[in-house]
Amino acid sequence: MARILVVEDEADVAGLVALGLERQGHEVKVAGDGPQALDIAVDWGPDLIVLDVRLPTMDGFEICRRLRTLPQTSERPILFLTAKALLDDKLTAFKAGGDDYLTKPFEFPELVWRVRALLRRSQPLKPEYLRVGPLTLNCQIFEVQIGDKTELLTQVQFDLLSYLMRHPGQVFSNEQLLQVVWGYPPGVGSPALVRVHIRNLRQKIEPDLSSPTFLQTVHGHGYTIRAQMTCP
Repeated sequence: MARILVVEDEADVAGLVALGLERQGHEVKVAGDGPQALDIAVDWGPDLIVLDVRLPTMDGFEICRRLRTLPQTSERPILFLTAKALLDDKLTAFKAGGDDYLTKPFEFPELVWRVRALLRRSQPLKPEYLRVGPLTLNCQIFEVQIGDKTELLTQVQFDLLSYLMRHPGQVFSNEQLLQVVWGYPPGVGSPALVRVHIRNLRQKIEPDLSSPTFLQTVHGHGYTIRAQMTCP
């Protein structure tokens, strides 16, 4: 199965999460703070990280940002597992590079389900390239190219953009994207998750954020990649 790093300073919570994931067949290591987590990440190269926010020495948001700079974890899915339930906390987590967010207290089957969904999305995808107009997406190394500009995408950014590029011209609502990209069942997941990642994608591919050329909003309906594009 997968190698999972659990970053949690509460020993009882960390133990329960680790034990439950091990019973699912995963190999699990636990870190109690940021420096230990980063050391394990470098040495071990986990397939997925479960990350608390309130931690000693550095918070989970900073750990996430640092994990995104490491070659071992730059593209690995990161699931925040925390008692911080405010929308601003969730937005901060996604901006830092998190892929999903689960608040405490939680039901363990939901954690297992989200871990499975994140691991499934992190598997290599075919074809090697997707092209829509001037956008070229390298599915092997998660890079998108627009003209002379090349940007590296996170796992969730790649999942979202690749899905839209596979269906150019089609409009997808927040709810549809939560189901087909994130793998959530109906009624689960926040539209804010989609909005944040749409904004982050636009920062990488759009020449003018105030007037998106490629990734467009169809007000009242959702988002689409334009089927017919020309370079601006």
